[in-house]
Amino acid sequence: MGTEGERQARERGLAFFAKSQLLSSDDVARALKRMAHEIVERNHDMSSVSLIGLQTGGEPFARRLSTLLSEIAGEATFLGLLDVSFYRDDLLLNPVPPASTTSIDHDLTGRTVVLVDDVLFTGRTIRAALNALTDWGRPRAVQLAVMVDRGHRELPIRPDFVGKNLPTSLDEAIVATLDGVWIGMRTAQ
Repeated sequence: MGTEGERQARERGLAFFAKSQLLSSDDVARALKRMAHEIVERNHDMSSVSLIGLQTGGEPFARRLSTLLSEIAGEATFLGLLDVSFYRDDLLLNPVPPASTTSIDHDLTGRTVVLVDDVLFTGRTIRAALNALTDWGRPRAVQLAVMVDRGHRELPIRPDFVGKNLPTSLDEAIVATLDGVWIGMRTAQ
């Protein structure tokens, strides 16, 4: 498993034990390229699109999508990073993860925001992101791009752009990085 996935697991106070690799780095690259084309196809005016990567898992995917979108559309894409730690509704159940920085250098009012994350599971992180976005303006529309949709939604949230649908059991965990996607188990350290 890639070092980025290991770092994310450590930051959350968990150890991840990979059972198997589901996607290689080439598979992830192909999925991201397809997603970038889908984003351009759906959003004809890329100058009004802002990519917002969710800290920490969505950051590398947002950066890579930004590069791909710039290559496809021929213009730079607005990119930002959003930390939703203090907007989560499960702070009593889970310790607060180490804070990352929010870095959004432009007003989101009237723009189409594409939230980017690594894995979509219950939908609670996305709900927190929607709340956090209101601090940065009132977007015209919000779309969701995820590398992996593993199901088990607790909230009515559905991604617009998906790298791969990977149904899992509740006991399993997924780690998605630019180096690949792994399935395994998480245990407390």
